[in-house]
Amino acid sequence: MDLRPVLVLGPIVLVIGWAAFNIGKAVISGEASLFGSRGNNPFK
Repeated sequence: MDLRPVLVLGPIVLVIGWAAFNIGKAVISGEASLFGSRGNNPFK
């Protein structure tokens, strides 16, 4: 088995996963204003 694809894609997957985790954490805590001035909660 060739490990070169794992060595190339591993860090990329880690970075994308870390970014997704941080974005999700910000959305849960209400820090991400993805929907403009209403904040990220469309139910308010």
